Amino acid sequence: MSEPQPAPSAEEAPSSDTDESPGLSMELVFAVQDALAEERVTEVEELVPGLHEADAADLLESLSRDERKLLVEILGATFDPEILPNLDASVREEVIEWLGPTGLARAVTELDSDDAVEVFEDLDEEFQHRILSQLPQAHRLVLEEGLSYPEDSAGRLMQREFVVVPSAWTVGETIDYMRAARDLPDDFYDIYIVNPKHHPIGFLPLSRIMRTRRHVRLTEIMETDLKTIPLTMDQEDVAYLFRQYGLVSAPVVDDPGRLLGVITVDDVVHIIDEEAGDDIMKLGGLSEPDLYDAVLDTTKARFTWLVVNLLTAILASVVISLFDATIEQIVALAVLMPIVASMGGNAGTQTLTVAVRSLAMKDLTEANARRFIGKELLIGSINGVLFALLAGGVTWLWFDSQALGLVIAAAMVINMVVAGLSGTLIPLGLEKVGVDPAIASSVFLTTVTDVIGFFAFLGLAAAFLL
Repeated sequence: MSEPQPAPSAEEAPSSDTDESPGLSMELVFAVQDALAEERVTEVEELVPGLHEADAADLLESLSRDERKLLVEILGATFDPEILPNLDASVREEVIEWLGPTGLARAVTELDSDDAVEVFEDLDEEFQHRILSQLPQAHRLVLEEGLSYPEDSAGRLMQREFVVVPSAWTVGETIDYMRAARDLPDDFYDIYIVNPKHHPIGFLPLSRIMRTRRHVRLTEIMETDLKTIPLTMDQEDVAYLFRQYGLVSAPVVDDPGRLLGVITVDDVVHIIDEEAGDDIMKLGGLSEPDLYDAVLDTTKARFTWLVVNLLTAILASVVISLFDATIEQIVALAVLMPIVASMGGNAGTQTLTVAVRSLAMKDLTEANARRFIGKELLIGSINGVLFALLAGGVTWLWFDSQALGLVIAAAMVINMVVAGLSGTLIPLGLEKVGVDPAIASSVFLTTVTDVIGFFAFLGLAAAFLL
């Protein structure tokens, strides 16, 4: 019998840098779990600190709550503050609790301003005050200012560490300033040029500054096509600007046009990922991902939406009950009627998904809405005819009834057309009245396709088969 193998050491443990697939390796997760279970503290201290903060966050999320707590306690003062912005909100709440006010205050002072605000905004008000009282005045003012802006706005996202220089400077003066300054951000891409009123008038990529002679004035080589972002702009619109114009960074300005901060592309990548995830969750009737939430919290969050679905299902059942006598006489109807409703629901969901995504990406507008509706209506009609022939033929052979085949064929065409039309009109209508289409569209669509599908099929059967 083979002897048990010891867990790999820090030098032997697979890392995310050497895996064929990107991200955290499962071998490392298992190694950390084994070390935690056997309380091999020295081994844990060797395995974890070398990880990238994003991989360290994935590691914490992969562990159980007890393992997570033990790991945070072992890391102690060596806990990397950059891990916090990368954590799921539920897990981050636990980690912050274990760090305590002193540990969190230390972490906040080491984070970039935008990441500090992101971590800080989820705390309850009492805990926020406790942390603020332990921070230096400069950090306290940054957090208070960030929290004063609307949630999910550019003001919350912007980074206050950026490089700004006056328009009268030359390339040489700018380079000398960057070499001498001690408070520059760790990473930046562009340098912003402002006029005496502190309004941004242009920007320069670092690469252009480095290859330009020292005596050249910044205004001679700067880019003037600035895409400025208002403080209150929603983060979805910020992401659209970056995606539409291929931006690496963009200045954030207040109402008078003064430069207050910068949003960089790494933050926008997180926004796009977050917004896409939100849309997926909303289509499923969830407000946010609940992978790490407690069972009771997840149950409560899902209950309300399931109640709404129950009510719509009852409505469809009421339609069926109107034709109970017809179903009693022709039992085959009970076998076949789910097919019509199911095909309509699936076809409508396909259209609905395209419509919601296009609205979110701002590709579907009033200018092309009629063309989109017409296209989906035509697609629904063509698919309706094709599946009517298929379903009608199968029904004819199955139940040896040409009339029944014609009824399901006609019902299939009706419901597929209605599905295509509903999949476009429902999200467009909700968008028009200010309701998020991702949240409510699926319930309305399912109700329409079920009700119309059952009513068309059973109504036609009652009219032509009895």
